Amino acid sequence: MFNNSMDTRTALRLAAMCGQSYTQLAQGTESVILPAAYRIVTPFTANSAFGGRELFGFITESDSQIVIVFRGTSTTSDWISDAIARQTDYPYAKDGGLVHQGFLDIYQSARKQIVTAMSKLSPQKQLYLTGHSLGGSLATLCAADLATNTKFRDPSVYTFGSPRVGNTTFAGQFNRKTGPHYRVYNRNDMVPSLPPLVYKSPRTGDLYHYIHVKKAVELDFPTGSFAGNHAVSSYFTELAKLDPKYAKLLCAKTPGFCPEINGYSVP
Repeated sequence: MFNNSMDTRTALRLAAMCGQSYTQLAQGTESVILPAAYRIVTPFTANSAFGGRELFGFITESDSQIVIVFRGTSTTSDWISDAIARQTDYPYAKDGGLVHQGFLDIYQSARKQIVTAMSKLSPQKQLYLTGHSLGGSLATLCAADLATNTKFRDPSVYTFGSPRVGNTTFAGQFNRKTGPHYRVYNRNDMVPSLPPLVYKSPRTGDLYHYIHVKKAVELDFPTGSFAGNHAVSSYFTELAKLDPKYAKLLCAKTPGFCPEINGYSVP
């Protein structure tokens, strides 16, 4: 079911939705700006490293699609969750491999909301999962779960600047069970190089091995800063160059939907 050719327009639309997940948190509101074809099904929350609940994304649908959007790292407690790089068993698939403990903890705290909402939606619609940064890792964990345990087979996955999620066994079962999946990354962005291929726990000395899921889609946009190289707006800016007419139309038709274009004017 895997298609090697990423659809740029889908990537642009999903990157913009990722941007909305940050706006959702910053404004402390459950509402987001979406194209007219989409309607909000539900926002969802998850636990941060300190145990507090935070808005972590939303589910939206159109007449033919369902999209689950995961927010990336935004608060100090999120960064702490990112740093918990020891591994644990992936519990939602037989022989599911090992995954990042911090990422899994966050996903598990949101899972019931997501699975409950999905049980009320039509599996005849195409399911997309997307996320930027930490959100990309959560989308990866969720896609493997839903493909295994629900009627939503072959979900499509688009992530942007995602860190590594698990070991070879986990990556292999993700690659087999999901539909078209694209891991979009900037070669100048440090986050996709984390956790390292081999992580040694400073507390126990245990070694954990990480590998990326497929399929890598490399972009190259040095911005001169760590934040700029990783920002979802930077990813959107670079993708917009691949189809500027569509990007302009997408942004013009729904004011406030697209991330701010950084240093680039869509003609």
